[in-house]
Amino acid sequence: MRGRPNLYTSYEDEQKILPTVTQRVTMGAFLLATVTVPFSVVPGLRFLGTPGWLQILNVMLVFLVAALGLNILIGFAGQVSLGHAFFMAVGAYTAAVLAGSPTQALWGLELPLWFALPIAGLAAAAVGIVVAPTAVRVRGLYLAIVTLGLVFIGAHIFRNWNQVTGVPELGRDWGPLQLALWDIDGPALRFDKDGDWFGVFVSAEGKTFLFMLVVAVGFVVLSKNLARSRLGRSFAAIRDRDIAAEVMGVSEVKAKTQAFAISSFYAGVGGALYATVVGALQPEIWNLFLSVEFVAIILIGGAGTTAGVVLGAIFVQTLPRIVENTTAFLEVQVETQGWFAPIADLIIRTDGADLGIVSTVNNGPGLSVAQANGLLFGLFIVLFLIFEPLGLYGVWLRIRNYWKGWPFTY
Repeated sequence: MRGRPNLYTSYEDEQKILPTVTQRVTMGAFLLATVTVPFSVVPGLRFLGTPGWLQILNVMLVFLVAALGLNILIGFAGQVSLGHAFFMAVGAYTAAVLAGSPTQALWGLELPLWFALPIAGLAAAAVGIVVAPTAVRVRGLYLAIVTLGLVFIGAHIFRNWNQVTGVPELGRDWGPLQLALWDIDGPALRFDKDGDWFGVFVSAEGKTFLFMLVVAVGFVVLSKNLARSRLGRSFAAIRDRDIAAEVMGVSEVKAKTQAFAISSFYAGVGGALYATVVGALQPEIWNLFLSVEFVAIILIGGAGTTAGVVLGAIFVQTLPRIVENTTAFLEVQVETQGWFAPIADLIIRTDGADLGIVSTVNNGPGLSVAQANGLLFGLFIVLFLIFEPLGLYGVWLRIRNYWKGWPFTY
C-alpha cells in the first residue's frame, strides 16, 4: 500500500523478490550501471573497465555462483561443508573433458560450452548424491570432517589422473569461452577475443564479464526463488529444528540429500566457469584453502541470505586488490613525504629501520602483501563471527533500520 511499504495485503506480495517500488528501481539502476562497466561510461566506476579489474570481477562472478550453492547447504539447510572445492573440481574436469581439445595425453571431446556447463553441474550433483547418504548420518563437526576428507581424496585423484587433469603443477587448457551450435568451428558468440558487438568495440575481458553477469544473475534469481519454495522451506525447517520438522512430515534424509545435490550442481557449474574464465588451472588449486574461501564469503556476507552472498563475494574477491593498491599508495606517500606519510610510516616498511607492519622489501622483515591479505582475511572472519553474525547483510540492516527510524533511536 502507498506510504506503508511493510504492510502487505496478500501472501504473494510479501513473497516477491523485490516487493517495493524503491527496491525495484534501485535494483534496475544497479544492473544498468553494472552492464555498462566494460564500456567505462559511468563516472567514478571507469577504473572497473580496465582489463585488470575486469578479470577480478569475472572471477568474483564465478565465485558468486559457487558460493550461492554453498549458501544453500550451509545457510538454507544448516549443513557444514568444507568440501566445496572438491565438487568444483568435479565440474571443472567434466567440462574439460567435454569441451577441451584432445591430445595424445589428454581426453577431450570439443563439445560446445552450452552443452558442457549443465553436464558439469549434473556430474557434480551426482557425486553429491552419492556422498549425501554418508554425510546425512552425521552433523556438526563430524560432517565438516567428512566433507574435509573429500578435499584430500580429490587432491590425490586430481594429481594422478593425468589424462583428465593434465601434468601436476602445469594442469591443462580448457575449451574457449564461446557459444556455438554443434559445429564448434563457427561460434555464434565468442568471448575470448576482442571484437565488435553490434558496432561497439568490446574487449575479451568485457565480453566475458557480460556473459558471466547474465549467468550470475540467473543463478541469483534461482537461489532466491528456491528460498521461497516448498523445498527451500523444508531446508529451513531441517536447519532450525530437525526433529520437529520430521514430526511435521519433512524427511530429513531426503531434504539433506536434495540440499547436497543442488549445492553440488552450483559448485560444478562454478568450477567449470572458473576454469574456463581463467584458462588453465593446476590440479593443486582445488585445495582446502579454496573451500575455506567460500566459507568466508558466506560468513562475511551473511549466511542464509542471497544478498549477503553477493556482498561477501564482492568483498572477498576485491579485498586483495584493494590491499595491493592501498599498499602502493602508502609506499608513494612514504617516498614523497606526502600528506599521509605519518600514517604510512606506521603501516609500510620500506627498509629494515622502519616500524611498519607490511614490508615492500623482498625478503625483508615484516609481512608481505600476500601475507597481509591472509591476515585481514582471517581477521574479518573472526570479527564478523563475534560482532555481526549476519555479516555485511546485517550491517546493511542496521544502517537501513537506523535511517528508517531517524531521528528517533527506537
